[in-house]
Amino acid sequence: MSSPSPRSADRRIWLLAWPIILSNITVPLLGLVDTAVVGHLPDSRYLAAVTLGATLFSFLYWGFGFLRMGTTGLTSQAVGRENDSEVRNLLGQSLLMAGAIGVALIVLSTPLIELGLWLLDGSEVATDLAREYAQIRILSAPAVLANYAILGWFLGQQNARVTLAILVLTNSVNIVLDLLFVVGLGMTSDGVAWATVIADYTALAFGGWLVLRQLRLLEGRFLRQRLLKLVAYRELFQVNSHLFVRTLGLLFAMAFFTAQGASQGDTVLAANAVLLQFIMLTSYALDGFAHAAEALVGRSVGRRRWDEFATAVRAAARFSLFAAGAASLAFLLGGQALIALLTDLPEVRATAAQYLPWMIVMPLLAVWSYLLDGVFIGATASREMRNSIFIGLAVYLPLWWLTQGLGNHGLWLAFTAFTLVRSATLGGYYLHYRRQRWRASVDPA
Repeated sequence: MSSPSPRSADRRIWLLAWPIILSNITVPLLGLVDTAVVGHLPDSRYLAAVTLGATLFSFLYWGFGFLRMGTTGLTSQAVGRENDSEVRNLLGQSLLMAGAIGVALIVLSTPLIELGLWLLDGSEVATDLAREYAQIRILSAPAVLANYAILGWFLGQQNARVTLAILVLTNSVNIVLDLLFVVGLGMTSDGVAWATVIADYTALAFGGWLVLRQLRLLEGRFLRQRLLKLVAYRELFQVNSHLFVRTLGLLFAMAFFTAQGASQGDTVLAANAVLLQFIMLTSYALDGFAHAAEALVGRSVGRRRWDEFATAVRAAARFSLFAAGAASLAFLLGGQALIALLTDLPEVRATAAQYLPWMIVMPLLAVWSYLLDGVFIGATASREMRNSIFIGLAVYLPLWWLTQGLGNHGLWLAFTAFTLVRSATLGGYYLHYRRQRWRASVDPA
């Protein structure tokens, strides 16, 4: 069997990555519309409430992102083994898990919402409105988590266009309903919440229709023992548990960074928030290539083809490094202009400019953690991903403590070191397993 050429691997990476990159870009568009619609209401408390509520759910749902990542890795390996029955049953297991977690979130919504709003510490009026917003938004939890599973399942089959179709539909419905409920019907933050809930269930209906179409193309059948016996979920639980803990560690790192910036005053907090948007912009491209690596690496592991594995990693690395280099160059040449675009407050602009050099080097350091996360998800090596976070934290926190005298530069130094250590740890695992576990478990060309 011939080895895949670099050109064909590049083409596969790009065909998988561009729909994901484009769908990522649609996400901030919805946030802008939410802000614009609520921001034109006569009282700023509604905007504050939506901001608090949306932040709460971003953290809450991000914590269950393993439903997408774990499903992608295991599905792509089943595709590589040409096991259609396994592909079917992984979908069934992931959807049942998503539904169970979603229902549990609704049942436990009151304490979860109260805890989240207490941690966010908004004003009393804004918190009351955010509570109303959150009690509505939580109703979509089963749909949101099921959509994660569906997106992961399709990506594992190298069908990234479904991601684009579902997210474009979700955001389009959400935007239209935002305008209808708030502008047309005179609702406030509750209207924004209901628009999101309806959009999430619309996306689930559309995703379900796409799933039914895809199932008709697969052989095999759903197996009762695979869906109803807990022991059959062992591999899915194991992979997802490591991913869940890894995500909690990453959330802690981000929350700690935000809290320490806030302790230095509102101007530093605002400046750091502006600069974090630089990281978000970079992630749009890097996530696309990492997701493409997940699908191709998982398929090669399932087929036990080391040559395909290595070619896919190299192709994803080429695209990722190009994107990271382009981002660093763009921040070097246009960072000041981007800061000015994101804020018109002179003191925030000046403060953000002081820390802009960190943004110039960040993409070149972070690119490896994005890429290797994708490789390890495809290989379902989630324990190593978890370990990289905690090794990074073991450097991040002491370094922050030692460099507090440097102020916000010390905080950025610690956060950058956290990113670098994550990349280096994953790189070390990759080199070790490439020589030993993975190469020994696949057939070399």
